[in-house]
Amino acid sequence: MQRPCFIADPHQLGVAELVGRLGTDPGRGLTLAEVQRRLAEHGPNELPDEAPKPWWRILLRQFASPLIYILFVASVISLAMGHASDAVVILVVVAINAVIGALQEGRAEHSMSALRKLSALRVRVIREGAETMVEARDLVPGDVLLLAAGDAVGADARLLEAASVEATEAALTGESLPVIKDTGMVPADSVLAERGNMVHAGTHLTAGRGRAVVVATGLHTEVGKIATMTASARDPMTPLELRLHQFGQWLVATAVVLFGLILAFGLWRGIPFDSIFMVAISQMVSMVPEGLPVAMTIALAVGMQRMARRGAIVRRLAAVETLGSTSVICSDKTGTLTKNEMTVVALCLADGRRVEVAGAGYAPEGGLRSDGAVVDADALPALRELLEAGALCNDARLVPPDAADARWRALGDPTEAALLTVAMKAGIDPDVLRRQWPRRAEIPFEAGAKMMATQHGSGVAGEAVRVVFKGAPERVLGWCDGTGVDVAVMVRAADAMGTEALRVLAVAVLDDAVLDVRAGLEQGRGRLRFLGLIGQMDPPRDEVVAMVAECRAAGIRPVMVTGDHKATGLAVAKMLGIARPGDLAIDGTELEELPEQDLRAALGEISVFARVHPAQKLRIVEALQSRGEVVAMTGDGVNDAPALAVADVGVAMGMTGTEVAKGAAKIVISDDNFATIVKAVEEGRLVYRNLKKVVLFLFVTSLDEVAVLMLALVCGYPLPLAAVQILWINIVTEGTVTVNLIMDGPEGDEMTRPPIPRREPLITRPMLVRLMLMTGASVAAIFGFFVWRLSSGVPFALVQTETFTLVAISQWFNVLNCRSETRSVFGADLFRNRWLVGGLLLGNLLHFWVVYHPAMNRIFHTVPIPMEDFFLLGLVGSSVFWAEEIRKWWVRRRSVPGGVAASAVAPSVA
Repeated sequence: MQRPCFIADPHQLGVAELVGRLGTDPGRGLTLAEVQRRLAEHGPNELPDEAPKPWWRILLRQFASPLIYILFVASVISLAMGHASDAVVILVVVAINAVIGALQEGRAEHSMSALRKLSALRVRVIREGAETMVEARDLVPGDVLLLAAGDAVGADARLLEAASVEATEAALTGESLPVIKDTGMVPADSVLAERGNMVHAGTHLTAGRGRAVVVATGLHTEVGKIATMTASARDPMTPLELRLHQFGQWLVATAVVLFGLILAFGLWRGIPFDSIFMVAISQMVSMVPEGLPVAMTIALAVGMQRMARRGAIVRRLAAVETLGSTSVICSDKTGTLTKNEMTVVALCLADGRRVEVAGAGYAPEGGLRSDGAVVDADALPALRELLEAGALCNDARLVPPDAADARWRALGDPTEAALLTVAMKAGIDPDVLRRQWPRRAEIPFEAGAKMMATQHGSGVAGEAVRVVFKGAPERVLGWCDGTGVDVAVMVRAADAMGTEALRVLAVAVLDDAVLDVRAGLEQGRGRLRFLGLIGQMDPPRDEVVAMVAECRAAGIRPVMVTGDHKATGLAVAKMLGIARPGDLAIDGTELEELPEQDLRAALGEISVFARVHPAQKLRIVEALQSRGEVVAMTGDGVNDAPALAVADVGVAMGMTGTEVAKGAAKIVISDDNFATIVKAVEEGRLVYRNLKKVVLFLFVTSLDEVAVLMLALVCGYPLPLAAVQILWINIVTEGTVTVNLIMDGPEGDEMTRPPIPRREPLITRPMLVRLMLMTGASVAAIFGFFVWRLSSGVPFALVQTETFTLVAISQWFNVLNCRSETRSVFGADLFRNRWLVGGLLLGNLLHFWVVYHPAMNRIFHTVPIPMEDFFLLGLVGSSVFWAEEIRKWWVRRRSVPGGVAASAVAPSVA
């Protein structure tokens, strides 16, 4: 027997040539010995098992950050200097951060596991001339498959026989309707969705029966190629990771320089090495916001929990922030922007009257109207005859809501299910109708004629008879010419429906005749009486139009990526507001011919990509990323998995999405509600805004301490803060409010701001202005108070304790300042964030403890402060608060016409 191999483009070969090259017999199949030989040669029909990453490797990955490196160095030096408690505190902070991050990993293993499940099925094959059931993993090239309606396809196969075969390929190609299959040859350059003689692993038959020969197994199948792309796709660094990486590099250099300067100044001043070295270490630790990694992780975790409550399940923490930075959403159409439920929306009767149909989906809810008036099918015989004909020439069935599913569901072809729904909206019961008019004969759908026909009643012994034809308008109308219908008018009506993104069916009847099955459909040529046109569409989700508008207001551009026809995709995109006047739509063939440079130049004008295959979806995402866009890719099918994996944020649908798509995605929308994505974007933006609040707070307080210390060293004063006091401020005073600041709620303008640019630094220019202002006010107050108290003859121990307390008070006022860029603290609803209020109270109590408890006095070099001095300290410490309040007032004044200050949040201006 000829040695088999995986054949390129089997769809272009004739049946005889193909089976010859595969070395198989279409009637008898392979012998068992040959099956074993080929199984040994090609391997099982499954995806290779990828070794899971060990937990320790996932954990170690969490430490790969410059911020963490500095903290490790500081803890080691602290330990070497005998300050074990300081080292332990720093290491505990780092460990907690690593554990929380590691618990979120493992996405790639889940994706591969889900892909392997596609092969966990049994299929019917012909081997040694007999039909047998085998596991799909045991299929080999050359095996002959037997297929029937409802069967899953176990491997990629070329059809040898096809009797009214239809296959649903939505999960693979994005095509929402079942695809008609036949055995005819297809051009070699045909895209996947147009290979009508092929059936693929991961799809299933919805109608008909057939016989096919396996041409590809395992990784050589279309699903296998997708698995390869998914596994090899690298996760890009998230915008937050990029900013932290850049920021960490800058911080390393700054901390080292600061350490050297303090050590040099101290030694120049004659301060003992041990003392100044520990102060320099403390300041280096102060410069490194050790609370930032934990704050970032908790911020993302809080965002993840908020998103989960809104129906968005986050699979990777960093995706929370990235979604908030999204500038482009590449969205699949079928089932994502649309309901994936075919719906009749318009009818055109033979006399040209148009009837609009309300309601969407398979639920028989909604009425029929013509010229604005309600239409009663009983009072309009032509309408009733059209609807009854559509319900009779029909193999689908509707399943009403039950305990398992609260929705109406379709069994069979979605197009035919929609015909049953519109009949029920008109008061016609399909089950009663079918009993009244039992089917006596049928001619299944023929691809060449693009029609089918059914006979109801026999015409014998007084039994009435109805013969119904249903199919493509151009074919049905062509056979109605000369029977009283104005064909030209109906053709124009069908074309008009097509421009509305409707799929149009024509229905006609053969009067006073029975169906001669042997004569085929040709018996109706020139004899059909036309009943009307039925226009259907997969309706957009109710919330999508508002969602698209909100995305545009937020500076996010939606792009449709669909497996549907270009004209249909563009029409739906215009309906949703995705495509604007002048926007372009291109299909997979045009995309294939487009050079990379030209594609990148045209991306800003392309709103619809149609008939694209998985590798092209990947190319689209990567081309957008090359332009600096932060790309979110939504989808639900197997064909979406590689693009979901490589996108900055892959968003999968939880209810209709395949396990493959869910595994490849970083976020899963559990309720399939596209509006949930917009809410997730809002949460992501809130997370990033709160992170920037924390960064601002941490660096204002760090710079306060550094500046006060450097001024004292340069001006010849004693050190205003002891090393242990600096560590207390860094770990306790900051720690009680830093994480609590993360819990701030939205300010209301999150979705009116543009997305954060991918390369924007963590500290922006407006943020730097605020940082300098608050730092300057704090340093002036703290150092001025320190000098004044020293010159007043106050004991140094008390001055140092009061300075220590003043730094803490300034931090408490600063955390209030950082809650909003423009809104006054008095209008920011302080008590809305109960966590922050609790943190401030706890911070005050702990500070009183360290100042007034004798044991803490000895450890932290503090002395009790007279209670009357606290009012003075509070007044001086509030100077930073009033400086920032004045700036906010000025920003609000400038942002409102006429210069009248507003309490509402204004755009960030500094």
